[in-house]
Amino acid sequence: MASRTRLSPEQRRAQLLQLGAQLFATQPYEDVHIERVAEMASVSRGLLYHYFPTKRAFFAALLAQAADQLAEATTPKPDVSPREQLLAGVENYLRHCAANRLGVSTIHRGAASGDPEIESILERSTRQHEERILTVLAPGAEPHPLLVLAVRGWLLHLRTVGHEWATTAADVPLDDVRDMCAGALVGALVALPAAAQPSELGSLLAD
Repeated sequence: MASRTRLSPEQRRAQLLQLGAQLFATQPYEDVHIERVAEMASVSRGLLYHYFPTKRAFFAALLAQAADQLAEATTPKPDVSPREQLLAGVENYLRHCAANRLGVSTIHRGAASGDPEIESILERSTRQHEERILTVLAPGAEPHPLLVLAVRGWLLHLRTVGHEWATTAADVPLDDVRDMCAGALVGALVALPAAAQPSELGSLLAD
């Protein structure tokens, strides 16, 4: 019998999270038994609980990992125009959703969990993307509260569209979804009263 490959603690943790993502992305939270992850990884339950003492801790780690991966995939490029940053950011997000359907489903399920710790992880992720966008739209200025609401609402819209497209409507061309989402943000900004519109709105409207 071939000997089992030994993994470093970091590799083992990553393996367990990868397997767990498959369960949480396809089953309701209450139906998932994380002991199944130990079976899938051919490790003891004690080892699993060493890394993740509870199912809640396991799920929180999954969400945090998915949020970090998303942040890395959508890092903006400051040397291009705001419009180019918007289109590139949305496209990178959609490509990330398509390539990481399990992680996207995990985030989507977490958003509806009602768990304070889970909500905190998602809130930090949303804030990070919100601050990135506002820094581009209103550089060096305190954004108007209505502008903040518009950006935050659009991020929730983008999250929902990304999940639905990646999991149920992947036959819709990426370019069309990208342009729709980018147009939704621009439309929301145009609808703001003049005092709340960002200084870089003209750059977003330019072809």
